[in-house]
This record gives sequence, structure tokens and C-alpha cells, in this order.
Amino acid sequence: MKVKKILISQPAPADLEKSPYKNLVNQYGVDITFFKFFEVVGLTASEFRKSRIHLSEYTAIIFNSKNSIDHFFRLAKELREVIPDTMKYFCTSEAIALYLQNYIQYRKRKIFFGAQYFADLIEVLSKHREEKFLFPCSDEKQTEYTKLLDKNKFKYTKATMYTSVPRDLKEFNLKDYDVICLFSPIGVRSLLKNFPNVAEMNLTIAAFGTSTHAALKAAGIKLTIAAPTKTSPSMAMAIENYINGKGQDDVVISRPSGIKKDGHTTRGASTTSGTVKKTKSVFANKAKYKQLQEERKAQAAARRAERQAAKAAKEAEALAAAAVAGTTPTVTAPKSTAKTVAKSSTKSE
Repeated sequence: MKVKKILISQPAPADLEKSPYKNLVNQYGVDITFFKFFEVVGLTASEFRKSRIHLSEYTAIIFNSKNSIDHFFRLAKELREVIPDTMKYFCTSEAIALYLQNYIQYRKRKIFFGAQYFADLIEVLSKHREEKFLFPCSDEKQTEYTKLLDKNKFKYTKATMYTSVPRDLKEFNLKDYDVICLFSPIGVRSLLKNFPNVAEMNLTIAAFGTSTHAALKAAGIKLTIAAPTKTSPSMAMAIENYINGKGQDDVVISRPSGIKKDGHTTRGASTTSGTVKKTKSVFANKAKYKQLQEERKAQAAARRAERQAAKAAKEAEALAAAAVAGTTPTVTAPKSTAKTVAKSSTKSE
């Protein structure tokens, strides 16, 4: 298949050379345009108060994205809610768990994460059913995440903290692109809002995730390239297989390790994508913990060196000023020395 131009409904990566799309550009000479089809807008504190949800009343938080983390701690600050140190954090993946470092002391909190997908987190949550869960999310009525939580009968509160707003796409001529890539239902809605007749345009649509596939089907839009699959776990690989004329294989529908189709827990089970490693708390990752400790020590040493240098410079200025004035500078003894002198004088008396 000849593919020259691709429109990807995501922000441009910070470094294309390190992105999974690098091979498409270098090997196939593909011209890729990145443009996010929607923007995330956070609810204001007054808007959130209408939900009558008090963040500090919950004992565990479920995070499925970095957006949910950002808006949770933003609202907590605006509402002046004190998040207790005993709060438990459950994250979809390790990358999202590590993102918590921007807001909390990582090593001093109870943080848990799944292998990769939200479904992998269900088994971890099953071991903490006694917790009072809060699920910060967008204004989507029902997603694959809430469906999984409901199916496995978790007691949780859905807290809408941000909303996704479609962006203006009229600057794009969709027929100029050989492939258009979508990654979420809101991306599909944005496409429909800007191009109501998109289903009749005979476009090559690539989509990632079962919820995105379902949104396309509901809109009557033909799906040509589906991911993730066994041979194409990423969108970049799915497009490469399409360029090379490889057939479309079955979409992978991930299930958590130890969770059967009926939602009951078992041991030693595996998902369609292979055996999932046992989910663990971030405290078990000794290498990352040691690295964080070393970084903190280096930062503390740098701060001490800066303070000592500033103090030495101040003393040098005082000596220079005293030399010009022809007086003897007063040297203040350290607190520890002063205390020692005071004690010795008291004893002598």
C-alpha cells in the first residue's frame, strides 16, 4: 500500500527520533502531521463543589492517566483539601505511578500499579475491596474503565474533574491524507463534529483501542487499521504492516491476570497478550528507589555547597569593608561554639 501522508490525532512527540513513528519516516518516507483533535479543560473549584464530593473522605484513588493526576491535585489545592498521608494510590501503569512524584513524596506513600492496561489493575484492586475508592475522570458517561469497575462490583465514586472539548479541524483537508489515526472516542466525536459526512468520504481510518473501535462503528465509519493486535501492539506497527500489505489480525482484548471472563478471580491465569507479571507496589523496585535516594543526596549536597559559598562570599565582603575602614571585623561564632562557651563560663562561676 502506498502511504505518503498520515494525520495522527495526538500531540507531536518531544523527540521524533525517539518515538515509535521514527521508522515510518526514515524507512518509508512518510510525512506525518500531528494534531490533537481535542483539548482537556479542567473543572473550576466552584463547578466541582456541586458534586458534593470531599476528596479527603476517601481512602484510595484510582488514576488511569496523567490528566487525572494533574486535575486531582489541582482541585485539592484550590479546594484546600488536605490529602492524608495514608491515602492509597492505584495506577494503570508504572509510568503513571512514577508521575505521582510531581505531587507527593513517592517513597513514603502506598502506591500500586498494573502491568499496562486498566484491566490488569482489577486484580490489585480486588485485594483492597475494603477501601473507599475515588475515580477522577472526564465527563464521559461510561467508559471501558467504569464498565470494568462495575462488572467486578467495586464500590467507587466517579469524580468528574475535567472535560474533553473538540477542536476546530476545518484547516485540514482529510482527502489529502492516506491514513487518519484515532485514539479515543472523543477523537471520533471531534472528527464527526467538524466533518459530519466523514462516513461517506471513503477514508482510510486507523484506530487504537476497543472503545475507539466501538465509537467508529456507532458512527458508521469504516475501520481499516485496528490496533492493538498480536502482530501490531502499537499504532506505528499497525501502519507499517498495512504499508507492507499484511492482513489484519484479531484485535487484542486484554483481561487482567487471574480474572476470568465472568469476572471471578483465579490464580496462574494469563491474558490474550501473554502472561502478565505479578503486579507489585513501587516500593519493591529497589533500583528506582536507590536512584531516587542518590538524586536527593546529590541535590542536598549541591544546596549545602551553595550556602557555604554564599556565606564565604559574605564574610570576604565584610573583611574587605573592614580593611578599608581600618577596623577589626566582628566574627560571629557558630551556635554550637557559643553554647559551649556559655556552658564553660557557667561552670567556672
